[in-house]
Amino acid sequence: MAVESHGPDLGAIVILLGSAVLAVPVFKRIGFGSVLGYLAAGLVIGPFGFRVFTEPEAILHVAELGVVMFLFIIGLEMQPSRLWSMRKEIFGLGLVQVLTCILLLSWVGVALGYSPRVSLIAGTGFVLTSTAIVMQMLQERGDLAKEKGQRIISILLLEDLAIVPLLALVAFLAPGGGEVSMAERLHGVAVGLGAIAALVVAGRYLLNPIFRLLAAARAREVMTAAALLIVLGAAWGMQLGGLSTAMGAFLAGVLLSESSYRHELEADVEPFRGILLGLFFLAVGMSLDLDVVVQNWRLIAISVVAFTILKAIGVYGVARLFKANHREAVERTVLMTQGGEFAFVLYGAALGVGLIDTEGSAILTAIIIVSMVMTPLMVVIHDRLMPEVEIDDSGMETPKDAVGTALLIGFGRFGQIVSQPLLARGYSVTTIDNDPDMIRVAASFGFKVYFGDGARLDILHAAGAGNASLILVCVDDRAAATRMVELVRHEFPNALLLARAYDREHGLELVKAGVDYPVRETFESAIKFARAALDRLGEPEDAIDDAIDELRRRDEERFALQLTGGRHAGRELMVGNGGTDQPKDVDAPEIKPDESTIGG
Repeated sequence: MAVESHGPDLGAIVILLGSAVLAVPVFKRIGFGSVLGYLAAGLVIGPFGFRVFTEPEAILHVAELGVVMFLFIIGLEMQPSRLWSMRKEIFGLGLVQVLTCILLLSWVGVALGYSPRVSLIAGTGFVLTSTAIVMQMLQERGDLAKEKGQRIISILLLEDLAIVPLLALVAFLAPGGGEVSMAERLHGVAVGLGAIAALVVAGRYLLNPIFRLLAAARAREVMTAAALLIVLGAAWGMQLGGLSTAMGAFLAGVLLSESSYRHELEADVEPFRGILLGLFFLAVGMSLDLDVVVQNWRLIAISVVAFTILKAIGVYGVARLFKANHREAVERTVLMTQGGEFAFVLYGAALGVGLIDTEGSAILTAIIIVSMVMTPLMVVIHDRLMPEVEIDDSGMETPKDAVGTALLIGFGRFGQIVSQPLLARGYSVTTIDNDPDMIRVAASFGFKVYFGDGARLDILHAAGAGNASLILVCVDDRAAATRMVELVRHEFPNALLLARAYDREHGLELVKAGVDYPVRETFESAIKFARAALDRLGEPEDAIDDAIDELRRRDEERFALQLTGGRHAGRELMVGNGGTDQPKDVDAPEIKPDESTIGG
């Protein structure tokens, strides 16, 4: 007797996973990338392909958690100090790009004969770039941690924040929307700010004690459950506050970025993030309504082309305005000229309040999806026409089971000088660098330098970091040095760790990350310069020694105060020439992230 089964449809699940497993490697093999593979697989098995799945919306709602988890992992890499240093990019670059693109794209609908209100909503939806696609492609290209990648992330963060006022704009433009009282609008803003404040308080005072208790229980599965609880709980809290779920997960990641459990959290969440993000792209492919595309293909084609061209002009123009070079501006343009998943939320809200009808919503959704499908193709074309300048690492030897008293990372001008006294005293030094040209030049002078990236854990193990008594981070890239320090301190806690600091602010950052001794790259040379200046002014030797000793004492004391009191702590320890004994309490000028703070 047959028994009716009410369990999960295993056949459909097998087909879903199998389509991804087959399509993604094929598309990556032919150079189209994994995103396009997922989209194509979704189209084939969706309601307009073999109809294995007829309700992609249900899958899409679940799969959006992949975007949420991706933003959580990005947040884990963004310490509050780094996020603060990006404030100009977020609220400067990001805001200018959003406003510029809204201004340009809102005219497309008007030109096609639609009302200004509908045109504004349609164009604004296209302004919101797909966080999922851009983040995935940045990761595949290895650009997430690079400065150009960080600038794109800043823009995406601003767009996530922008969904709140844009939803308020939809409500205002709706029939009768102008009748919404000021009190109701202020209430909505207050609820959103309250949700952010609650998350910040919970993250600051509750999360670390909770994880300490869970870690003491030594139950791995409970730690994994807790990681998922943090991500989903933060997303849910922001959703209740009327904000973006992705923004909630990102903030949770930022709050945990300085936690000692950061790497474990990332490892726990990563598998879920990967499969759910792939599921998201599959669901987007399924959601492409081919009937709507066929019936309105002229309108959709014109709209996609017009939106893409105008947004490209806006993105490129703003990039150049903010001093990006031509190559970076073009790459950012190619990555960010599609619409995104938040447009679905915006158009859904517009449909709900009667700004657009069902057919209009379907057409706009199709326009967004077509643009998302086009993005990986545009990236492929861009990479063929403007390929990256490849590093010739032929003949380079990578480390393997290296053993040395010291591991030196970075053999530039700074690292070369550091190595000399160590080698002269007979210490064995293992050196790695990721610049093949530098390695070849070093070999011609009799140095053995291995090829490798000090930010990769496998390279560090192979270079003998686990056995080294001393690890020296001598790279000249500020962000890379900080990442290396965090990784080394977490994975090799017993090694003495010295690092080259770009400036005073970077030195403070490195100490907080676990460096035993930071050296600001210009400090000692500036002291020698000052000594030479005093000597040539005829100062006696003992007076010069006293002045330099006093400078060192004041600098060390001020540095210690800044570690706990912020960069303005200990200002009274500096010798100024402003005519007053104490510095005045005035608003500090804005300092760019790449500029040194006062006092070196």
